Amino acid sequence: MATLPDDLESLKDDMVAFIEGHGMLRFPGAIEYEDVQCVIWKAEGNPDGWKDFVELAKAAGAPFLVTNFWRLEREELDLIIERLSEAEFSSDEDLEDARWLRTYAGKIGFVQLGFAHQGVMMVYEASTAWYDRYQSIIEMADDFAGLPIDGPDPDEAN
Repeated sequence: MATLPDDLESLKDDMVAFIEGHGMLRFPGAIEYEDVQCVIWKAEGNPDGWKDFVELAKAAGAPFLVTNFWRLEREELDLIIERLSEAEFSSDEDLEDARWLRTYAGKIGFVQLGFAHQGVMMVYEASTAWYDRYQSIIEMADDFAGLPIDGPDPDEAN
């Protein structure tokens, strides 16, 4: 797989220009896999595979492409760091990983394009290595937040 830069801002800008250059509209949104049937595009190491994806959307007669670009916000990261620091089962390493992500605050780490075709969403995605790490930290923080640690069990109180 091709290595992506740490900030996908220029990729996002290229995508927007390419989509609009093909006379297609953009619909800002996010495709949630739990909600719709999806087929994921396999770029197979082609860093410009997204261009083929856009051209396929146009050839399929898609009137628009769903576009989603995710930027790491400092405030959001600070909340995650706070949750991890308060969680009893998080490790110092997990907390350090989350703090390390501050380097990427303000950068785009994930892009998603999609179009509907015959009831199925065709999806292209690209993400940075730090975004993938961010996602695992989010899952961990959510898991720790969901555990009733040292709290009274309402069933045992009676």
